[in-house]
Formats: sequence, C-alpha cells, structure tokens
Amino acid sequence: MSRIVLIYGLISGLVIIAGIIGSIVAFADAPHSNVWVGYLIMLAALSSILVGVKQHRDQALGGVIGFGKAFLIGLGIALVAALAYIVVWEIYLAATGYRFMDQYVAQMLETRRAAGVSGAEYEKLAADLEAMRLQYANPLFRVPMTFLEIFPVGLLISLVSAALLRNPRFLPARARPVSA
Repeated sequence: MSRIVLIYGLISGLVIIAGIIGSIVAFADAPHSNVWVGYLIMLAALSSILVGVKQHRDQALGGVIGFGKAFLIGLGIALVAALAYIVVWEIYLAATGYRFMDQYVAQMLETRRAAGVSGAEYEKLAADLEAMRLQYANPLFRVPMTFLEIFPVGLLISLVSAALLRNPRFLPARARPVSA
C-alpha cells in the first residue's frame, strides 16, 4: 500500500509541477493571473488518486475495498503530491529570488488601478497586499498556505474516489486471460 501511495503521489506531484511551470511559461506576461488553470492542473494531476486506489483495490485486495481504506490511500497520495508541490514551489521561489509576491502584488495593484479603483479604496488594497507580502516572506506562513492550495483538492478527490471505488462494480478489474 505504501508503494502505491508513494508512486501515485509522486506521479501526481510531478504532473502538477510540470503543469504549473508550463502555465508560468505560457502566461509569461501575467504568470499569476489564471488561478483556474492552476486548479484544473491540480484536478487533472490528482486524478491519480482514483487510479492508485483502483490499482490497490484490484491487485492487492481482489477487487474489493472499504471506504475507509480507500480514503486513507487517497489521502496518502494527496499528501505526497502536496509535499512534492511544496518542495518544488520553495525551490522555484529561491531560484527566482523570492520575487513572486512582489510581482503578484504589483500585478494585483495594476489590475485594480486599470479597473478604476482609486483613492482610499486603492490605498487600503495596497496596505492589505503589503501586509500579505510581508506575511508570505515567512516560511512558517508560506508553507502551510502552499499546502492549503493543493491539499483540499486532493481531499475532495480522495472522498469521491473512496465513495466510488468501494463499489466493486465501479470500474471492475479486468479478468486476466488464463494461460494454457
């Protein structure tokens, strides 16, 4: 079981990492503007939870798994993927001189200014974003925030996968041909 968790967690983490890096490159002019693309990448990558739980059910458990065991395997895969995501995000931040939040704040302020926000509302937004930038500089704040970006998606997929795969008729194991 731990082998399945590790393999599928790392596969999921690598897909998320490649997708996020790809989106940063693809949206180079505004790399932090499309949150939905990031979550779609996470959703696609974390679908490995379903595949990993199904493989364990079919190969190790004879095609039957309880909700609890399926859920725990899914959580394990999600946790490994989240840890991979955090490690690579920290490497990315270090490699870019921790400029992410500076760029994000500048982009948010420019977007709001272009939308016509000004005066006291703009000053409050600038102060709030500056406070967030200062908090994000602290790894004790940043790492849990990074974890909370991805883990709830994995938690949801783990719940759905466990609910679906506890039914042995859902994606049943293929019968293996009998060799003569």
